[in-house]
Amino acid sequence: MKDESVKIPQATAKRLPLYYRYLRNLYTLGKQRVSSAELSEAVKVDSATIRRDFSYFGALGKKGYGYNVKYLLSFFGKTLNQDEITDVALVGVGNLGTALLNYNFSKNNSARIVMAFDNDPGKVGSHVGNVPVYSMDELRERLCAEDVTVVILTVPASSAQAVTDELASTNVKGVLNFTPARLNVPPDIRVHHIDLAVELQALIYFLKHYSNDEENLKETKEPVAKP
Repeated sequence: MKDESVKIPQATAKRLPLYYRYLRNLYTLGKQRVSSAELSEAVKVDSATIRRDFSYFGALGKKGYGYNVKYLLSFFGKTLNQDEITDVALVGVGNLGTALLNYNFSKNNSARIVMAFDNDPGKVGSHVGNVPVYSMDELRERLCAEDVTVVILTVPASSAQAVTDELASTNVKGVLNFTPARLNVPPDIRVHHIDLAVELQALIYFLKHYSNDEENLKETKEPVAKP
């Protein structure tokens, strides 16, 4: 295995949970090994990209054999800290926030929403998806008391920065931002933006101007040995 201190490309890091999910399905079905071509067909990522992603972690497979499903599942489980449960808070119990609370990452055992916050008196004190909803006035106190480090932001865009400024005074280190606002945060906080409207517009544009083959060519570079 390669030195774990070496940072892998961010694009590779974002694909790891996708690989892990499919490998978990394969293991449940009793499959013992899988090739990069089979993985490619399942996760819709070019096989050369998969081999390159895996190569950052050393020799995970053997040429002519493929990858051992149980070993890969264990390896990526540890890499993604699947043995550790991360408590998450959600801020903004509107339509999207409510949907996320009801879903609560039921297929992902490594993360769970344990508390939610809203400024609507009609929602405060209730439970949505078995998650308690607290007043925004309690945000800082409860996040610090429970040492929550990850927050999902589903507030109106006009409120996003003010809420984020308050999060900066807690132990929060990661924000999953579902608002269209581009947030200013201190260097020790990481923000991942998920703008559904932008993604939809991008999808429509790509459908009109690009083919899937062109996208695959962008992903594919110098191929590594084929397991």
